[in-house]
Amino acid sequence: MSLPAPETETSDFFRKCLECEPGPFIEKMEILGEFLYETNRQVNLTAIKEDRFWNLHVADSLSPALYFPELFRSPHRIADLGCGAGFPSLVLAAAFSDIRVTAIDSTRKKIDFVNQAAAKMGLPNLQGVHGRGNELARKSPFKNGYDAVFARAVASADVLIREAGGFIGTKGSLIVFRTPEQYGSELDFLKKWKKGIFRSTEIFELPGQAGSRLFLQMKQMREMH
Repeated sequence: MSLPAPETETSDFFRKCLECEPGPFIEKMEILGEFLYETNRQVNLTAIKEDRFWNLHVADSLSPALYFPELFRSPHRIADLGCGAGFPSLVLAAAFSDIRVTAIDSTRKKIDFVNQAAAKMGLPNLQGVHGRGNELARKSPFKNGYDAVFARAVASADVLIREAGGFIGTKGSLIVFRTPEQYGSELDFLKKWKKGIFRSTEIFELPGQAGSRLFLQMKQMREMH
């Protein structure tokens, strides 16, 4: 099985996120994509078809670099909560070798895939961990161990705060992928939230007309940890 090459618009998006030529990154993503869809024939990992891989999996996962570059330009510890098949964790670990990424999911087959993919891609900076977030967050080395926790999950902001809060270090934050519609539905809760602060980024477009996105960043008061 051979993936289609990314369109010029998508490669340009990668270049903007990476601030360098995307050739080596694209090569790693080709390894990931081929392994993903090969495995997907036996194990249900993704409903996104091959022709949407570059935009809905890779570009979406890489997009935090546009808005939180400080997390990726020097060593930081990052968790991907509810990582699924490794998006964004595999993509971010491949793009930025200085960061240390923990991919967390409660489904064993997904974590097995993530660890196998990391080995195939040569990513010593990624570790997949099987477990429930709210349980792991109470244990060492996970408790208060991360500069940022990312979530692409569909869970609501209040649920993600409960699940992710224990992972976040003193100055860390929870960063959630959102569509404008999802963010709008959560604004009422966020404005009433008394245990932390939040902000949203501007709305941006994924390449290939793959949709509108923004990031919701939440920081809890220190006493919550």
